[in-house]
Amino acid sequence: MQISHITADSRRVSAGALFVAYRGVGVDGHRYIGDALARGAAAIVGELAFDALSTPPPAYIQVADGREALAWLSAAWHDHPSRAMALVGITGTDGKTTTANLLHSILVTAGKRAGLISTVSAVIGDQTYETGLHTTTPDAPDVQRYLAKMRDAGTEIAVLEATSHGLAQHRVTGCAFDIAVVTNITHEHLDFHGSYEAYRDAKALLFRSLSTSYRKPGLLKTAILNRDDSSFDYLAALPAERRIVYGAGERESGRAGELMLVARNVRHQPFGTEFDLTFASSLPFSPSPIHLVTALVGRFNVSNVLAAAGAALALGIDAAAIAAGVRALRGVPGRMERVDRGQPFTAIVDFAHTPNALAKTLETLRTLVQPGGRLIAVFGSAGLRDREKRRLMGIAAARLADMSVITAEDPRTEDLAAILAETAAAMTGEGRREGQDFARIPDRQRAILHAVGLARTGDVIVVCGKGHEQSMCFDATEHPWRDQAALAWALDAVRDNARVEPPFLLPTWST
Repeated sequence: MQISHITADSRRVSAGALFVAYRGVGVDGHRYIGDALARGAAAIVGELAFDALSTPPPAYIQVADGREALAWLSAAWHDHPSRAMALVGITGTDGKTTTANLLHSILVTAGKRAGLISTVSAVIGDQTYETGLHTTTPDAPDVQRYLAKMRDAGTEIAVLEATSHGLAQHRVTGCAFDIAVVTNITHEHLDFHGSYEAYRDAKALLFRSLSTSYRKPGLLKTAILNRDDSSFDYLAALPAERRIVYGAGERESGRAGELMLVARNVRHQPFGTEFDLTFASSLPFSPSPIHLVTALVGRFNVSNVLAAAGAALALGIDAAAIAAGVRALRGVPGRMERVDRGQPFTAIVDFAHTPNALAKTLETLRTLVQPGGRLIAVFGSAGLRDREKRRLMGIAAARLADMSVITAEDPRTEDLAAILAETAAAMTGEGRREGQDFARIPDRQRAILHAVGLARTGDVIVVCGKGHEQSMCFDATEHPWRDQAALAWALDAVRDNARVEPPFLLPTWST
């Protein structure tokens, strides 16, 4: 039998396709077997027994997990491209994209042919491909297709951002990881995973794969762990041939067999950070300190730099290339991104969409507020996602911002007013007063405009939650949206006192 392509989307089926059906979160792919056959599918892979199918196909293979089967089929279809290069997987709640971009910058600066698959884009040689509207690991067929493009382009090292959904849903199954990196594991996606422990277990799949994935000559299976994170003891107990540990503390030496990266003499500046990367080791050697300068701000970015440097060391990159690569990265889209329209205050877009990230972002931006100035935060919490976040986000903003504006962030099919009410109740519980310390404005454009209207010289405004994303979901529809453009419009409108139609009109907008 000749198979022309593999897909789990019946709309992409054409003559000779192998259609893979599985029970998804909201849709059961087995319902579309008939459609796939009508479009010319040659064979079906599914989870149901053959006699349970409403439309029996001419050729059928039953599997225990359709997602896992799709991943291995996709890897095999492209002749297992990740086996032809070193592969680094980066997971964590916050900081994955920044760490992945830092490592990619280091590798390119070192003269390596490096590729990147992040939740923002895939970078292969001189080409950049968008990987989706919202932040998650691409599906298995796309991951393998990108890796195959990298292999064919002569890529030596690939960096792959692995979300908890991507790991749990087998999107990166079939990827032969050599190095596993964790940034942190905090409160997020409990709507999907059910508990923090299950969420942590999903992240741990990346590290467990080190023991089972394809082995490549000259590459030790290495775990890069954050000693400052609560996940450390749990992940450190998992088998790995080598561990590199990083942290900002004062620990003098690593455990047996560990190389410990420690940030010392950290100096935070308004437009960047510099510190000395030092080493503590029980090994017979210890590298010389590396002085690092980065345009990224905040203590959390010191941690991200350490994680990227640890992975680079595991790949044999020298100190000079690490320092040059860190310095070369000027920023990551939607991460502490400044929007300057000549206003007398600082305006920033940041992706912070978890309680931990929001808290760290506000703590960092507090250092940029001038004497007598205020920190103003615009944020929301997504619908059909972890509900506990709404309360925790409100608490973080109540404690760390001077003024907050609660607004929409992908409400999807949930009642936006109810989402805002949960966050507002949390802020009230922290002693904040609505109308004085915070406001509820459902339309995100009006919320940003309101915040800009409040700002004065020396203030800092930060618009959180969307970052690099280019759409906002209401019901099941993705509406065009970019925080950067919305913030720029608001800054211009307030400065010029002009009534110009905003760049995006969401369903919540009213004239």
